[in-house]
Amino acid sequence: MTALKKYEKLESSGLWRESLATQRREVIVSFGDTSLVIRNNAEDPIAHWSLPAVQRLNPGQQPAVFSPNAEANETLEIDDSTMVEAIEAVRNAINRRRPHPGRLRLSILLGLTLIILALAVFWLPAALESHTAKVVPFETRAQIGKQVLAQISRLSGKVCKTPAGNRALSRLETRLKVNPRGQIAILPGGIAKSAHLPGSIVLLNRALLEDHELPEVAASYVMVEILRIQKRDPMLDMLQFVGGIASFRLLTTGALDDTSLRNYAQFVLTAKRDLPPFADILAALKEARFSSAPMAYEIDISGETTLPLIEADPFRNINYPRLISDADWISLQSICGG
Repeated sequence: MTALKKYEKLESSGLWRESLATQRREVIVSFGDTSLVIRNNAEDPIAHWSLPAVQRLNPGQQPAVFSPNAEANETLEIDDSTMVEAIEAVRNAINRRRPHPGRLRLSILLGLTLIILALAVFWLPAALESHTAKVVPFETRAQIGKQVLAQISRLSGKVCKTPAGNRALSRLETRLKVNPRGQIAILPGGIAKSAHLPGSIVLLNRALLEDHELPEVAASYVMVEILRIQKRDPMLDMLQFVGGIASFRLLTTGALDDTSLRNYAQFVLTAKRDLPPFADILAALKEARFSSAPMAYEIDISGETTLPLIEADPFRNINYPRLISDADWISLQSICGG
């Protein structure tokens, strides 16, 4: 042991008492290999104390009093500060090398606590949100979607409605095979082009109707939102935004608080959305049986960045059934009172 080698030639005097019933005797104290050696003046060892077992009975006081065991019947007083420091140094070195079951248990407990906290912070909210999104029925989704739409209307203006426009919009929904329980809502502003909400609610900016001669542009963005809905659950998107507490509230009460609804409405109005891959758009428009070129030129009037939508147009130079009648299209273009 390094500590022993450092102090192996150190000696000092001390007062040794063999038991409580005997008198103290002056002795010489030195270090052995693994023990404290106590000798009488004739240099004959009268006691060997195991260093790992040595205990100090009066920490911080002088003279220092040591004992070879917890009973403390046998004691040794040492007034030499150098020897006292040496004994303490060796004892500390030995204690550091001893196994510490308590520390191991504490380390394991702390490790488990950290794991539990990590699960609570990173896994539990995501798992709760995913589970809630799966079990929420469509009726609740539709109700939440309408509540968010009401919050959006306070910011963007009321949803556009006219009797003739509503009838034309219903015919367009039927033509595009929009989810029978969903709907298309035309907004006077707020969103850049299109968005969607839980309950299969598709939002369109009025400009997609008023600024274009053909209904194919607005219809294409309806199909884009349907693609987004099919790719990712709008309810899950919303729950991930509002967080675990709101998700738990929805799971237990079937409703979301007004703050969550209002915050998500603001998010929908400002969020940037990438278009689905052109191949997916082409497939959707082919199934819906109308041209992709109008959308391509709406995105880029030069057509350079949307060339795939033009060249692979499934109805390029081919007549296809009209989406809606001219009268219905005029009614739609006027649905916001334009």
